[in-house]
Amino acid sequence: MGSFTHYGFLILALLFSSCMVTYGGNFFQEFDFTWGGNRAKIFNGGQLLSLSLDKVSGSGFQSKKEHLFGRIDMQIKLVAGNSAGTVTTYYLSSQGPTHDEIDFEFLGNVTGEPYILHTNIYAQGKGNKEQQFYLWFDPTKNFHTYSIIWKPQHIIFLVDNTPIRVYKNAESVGVPFPKNQPMRIYSSLWNADDWATRGGLVKTDWAQAPFTAYYRNYMAQSFSPSQFSDQKWQNQELDANGRRRLRWVQKNFMIYNYCTDIKRFPQGFPPECRRF
Repeated sequence: MGSFTHYGFLILALLFSSCMVTYGGNFFQEFDFTWGGNRAKIFNGGQLLSLSLDKVSGSGFQSKKEHLFGRIDMQIKLVAGNSAGTVTTYYLSSQGPTHDEIDFEFLGNVTGEPYILHTNIYAQGKGNKEQQFYLWFDPTKNFHTYSIIWKPQHIIFLVDNTPIRVYKNAESVGVPFPKNQPMRIYSSLWNADDWATRGGLVKTDWAQAPFTAYYRNYMAQSFSPSQFSDQKWQNQELDANGRRRLRWVQKNFMIYNYCTDIKRFPQGFPPECRRF
């Protein structure tokens, strides 16, 4: 019985892994710099990447490959010290006026004040689905893992494998969902002091430049469409512990949710908000 169980699990693992394609590891192999010149650098044989911002320009990169559904993980250490006015982005996006997009944006702050983690989702060119969070750690001291799980049924944002947001497919009530356009992975570091910190009240202190963020341990798993034909897989979101962690984050660290912004939506919340 023990031997049968062992081989049964082995066969299931092989079948599951055959439905996924995994990329990762080397930044030389997986990414191209898109702007910023020598402000973007790769170190340690492709294992570490940095983006920098000075008064002249910021910098950015994009993945060589496109993905249609999958899990994306990236470890990032954000700009330290007085990062007010700066924005570090990490997101998935397609191209064009009806593009889809899944966003992490890290809004800098003055020394000692917390970063704001801004999340948003675009489908067919329309976004306006923001949730914002403080983090329960200092994201400038060490690397932390920021992840996106993207399936036809839902999108999950995770920080160090703790879910912070679940956005469900609401096409049944007429809300577009990003599921038809392959997306690349992007990141950038740029100056947005007209809005990033306290709505633009705090400006970038260029005496602190260059501002630098670091990246490592990138991993992408592309899911095969055949996986989503299985009803059990379709319904899989979070286990009980994941749901508890999600409630903990949203209770203690969420600082903005568009689905509760009465001033913004005086005539009623968007239809997808009823599914939260």
